[in-house]
Amino acid sequence: MMKTFEELGVCGEIRRAIEEMGFVQPMPVQEAVIPYLTKQRRDVIALAQTGTGKTAAFGIPLLQRVKDNINSQKPAALVLSPTRELCLQIADDLRDFSRYMDDIHVEAVYGGAAIEPQMRALRKGVHIIVATPGRLIDLKNRGFAHLEQVTNIVLDEADEMLNMGFSEAINDIFESLPDEHSTLMFSATMSREVERVAKQYLHDYETIVVGSRNEGAENVNHIYYMVQAKDKYLALKRIVDFYPKIFAIIFCRTKLETQEVADKLIRDGYNAEALHGDLSQQQRDLTMQKFRQHTVQLLVATDVAARGLDVDDLTHVINFGLPDDIENYTHRSGRTGRAGKKGTSISIIHIKEKHKIRNIEKEIGKKFVEAEIPKAEEICKKQLYKVMDQIVKTDVDDEEIAPFMQDISRYFEYIDKEEIIKKIVSLEFGKFLAYYADAPELEAVSSRELRSKEPQSDRDKRMNKAAKGYKRLFINLGKKDGFFPGVLMQTLNRYVGGRQEVGHIDLLDTISYFEVPEKDARKVMLQLTGIRFKGRQVRCNDADEGQDKAKRNGEEGWARRRPKKPTFTPKKGKK
Repeated sequence: MMKTFEELGVCGEIRRAIEEMGFVQPMPVQEAVIPYLTKQRRDVIALAQTGTGKTAAFGIPLLQRVKDNINSQKPAALVLSPTRELCLQIADDLRDFSRYMDDIHVEAVYGGAAIEPQMRALRKGVHIIVATPGRLIDLKNRGFAHLEQVTNIVLDEADEMLNMGFSEAINDIFESLPDEHSTLMFSATMSREVERVAKQYLHDYETIVVGSRNEGAENVNHIYYMVQAKDKYLALKRIVDFYPKIFAIIFCRTKLETQEVADKLIRDGYNAEALHGDLSQQQRDLTMQKFRQHTVQLLVATDVAARGLDVDDLTHVINFGLPDDIENYTHRSGRTGRAGKKGTSISIIHIKEKHKIRNIEKEIGKKFVEAEIPKAEEICKKQLYKVMDQIVKTDVDDEEIAPFMQDISRYFEYIDKEEIIKKIVSLEFGKFLAYYADAPELEAVSSRELRSKEPQSDRDKRMNKAAKGYKRLFINLGKKDGFFPGVLMQTLNRYVGGRQEVGHIDLLDTISYFEVPEKDARKVMLQLTGIRFKGRQVRCNDADEGQDKAKRNGEEGWARRRPKKPTFTPKKGKK
């Protein structure tokens, strides 16, 4: 039977505050952690997903411990978090929980902001510091953050902090604490780094697991769509259109890809914005604020930039590019399906990413569902029902509209009801009809088809024909040269100019093949041939021209041969 906050040992002042905040019954993580921390002083590792109510789980006992031991204006408790956004959120929650507790001062200190106001706040006196590790070390070294009386330390999202490279800073902070202190670590996963820190700094600790170890949120469905690499953006559009009420984060692998996908979505009329490290802190704060307020429907983000963004009602997480680290996938998918709601984690993959799906399945103990890209007719029906639903549920203020009704009635006097309905629906629904009227269905690539085919050798792949409307180009750079998809895109953007569209890419050890629209092929070859990449002279030409030689000599041997002198003078790229 579920207990009340009073039965968990929460004091009257905090119960009054959290009741006003709408807390009715404890969430599972709160029911598991609060009584343990209020009654015992042992160290604890709590494995729980973000969005499960863990701030209250550690914040309430922490406040009660500090209340019982306020001896000075020096910090008695410390909360470490990986990002400025999460740091501010935790500090705000602690202040809300303690609104009826006199004389408890909470201060947030974090990077990306002026340090002087934070130094002044600490000089005045504070009981609980909520901090990012780097800024706390800076303030400690300047003599403003005094940790010698800290008897309670919390590491929130410990795995994220360690993934972000804060290991050395965390070690420094622990070395500054008194011998007698209690430690609580919250983590979504029990990674090797988390275990290392636990063994080094926690003593006789208890492990509390809420849900299952190293697994995504229980309420999340995992779906993947397999498409041609060149069709990933078109597939993304269809998926977004198929869910008219979608509220999602779209994760990309790089800052460049993030901005490009966001730009395309905005250009195509979607309510989207980008979030990545090349934006200023002010831009990131504004974008996250708009997303939390639902004025932005689709947030296209990198893993690093989205850390600390806590939104409870995401309907979907979309992986436009799967991460290399399974823990990153766990964090991504755990952002949806919170507070008892259902969520969906969608991955748009191509053939070469299929093995990542299998690895993730083994780690999280859940199966992905392979889905087919929605058909144009299905999407149009979904959007039509959305429009009809909006019309029916629109609230009408009779008083406001009454003065205009006579003119409106006269204007539509000779148009029958059915015709008016058609016009209203066409006005709202027209763009989807226009787009999907001639849109070709995307070529399906299913794992069933893959299993039925013999795997191609690298040489066979190199002889592939380009997709319709594309030209397949050769370039004498490969993986051994550090030439990867992101580097190819940067090179094209630098020397060809603009945002060059690219189709399928085949990277080999010393050479590569990539597809560009036929209309751009000559321009790309002209601009790339003759440039230098890490001291090597680059040659780029039509892949079909070298196939006969490749068959005779082997592609790698052909790539090492001295290139013929070009019959044109290549243009120099912009520096």
